[in-house]
Amino acid sequence: MIRVGLGYDLHRLVEGRPLILGGIAVPFEKGLEGHSDADALAHAITDALLGAAALGNIGQHFPDTDPRYKDADSIELLSHAAEMLRARGYRIVNIDSNIVAQRPKLNPHLDAMRARLSECLQIDVGCISVKAKTNERVGPEGREEAISTQAIALIESD
Repeated sequence: MIRVGLGYDLHRLVEGRPLILGGIAVPFEKGLEGHSDADALAHAITDALLGAAALGNIGQHFPDTDPRYKDADSIELLSHAAEMLRARGYRIVNIDSNIVAQRPKLNPHLDAMRARLSECLQIDVGCISVKAKTNERVGPEGREEAISTQAIALIESD
C-alpha cells in the first residue's frame, strides 16, 4: 500500500533565537519563534509523515501546552514520528520539501539539512529533497516576518 501526506508550517522570525531548519543551525540575526526550537522544516515533515499514516498531526502528539516540549529538539520529535510509522509497518519512501524565506540565503545549507534529515529518518539522503524559495518580497516571508515550509511524504507498507 502506498500513501502520501502533506505538511505545512510557518513561524514568525524574532530576535534573540537561533535559526534552526532541518536540524541545522543557520547563521542569521533572527530565529523562529515557537514553543520548541521552532524548526519549521522538521515540523512540516513530521506532519507530512503523520498525515500519510493517518496518525493525526504534530500538535496532537507534541502539544505546545505540554512543558515537556518547551525548547524541544524538533529533529527528536521527527525521529519519534518516524518510529511511530515503522512500528505500524510503514517505510518512508521519500520526502520533498520547500522552505520559503526571503533571507537568509539557504542554498549553502541544504545539503547539511538533507544529511541531518537522512540520519534522523534512517533513509538514504537521495530520498530527501529540500528546496529553498523566496516569495519575491510578497507576504510575510517576502517581508522577512516569517519563514514557511511545505513537505510531502510518500510511505509504503507491505
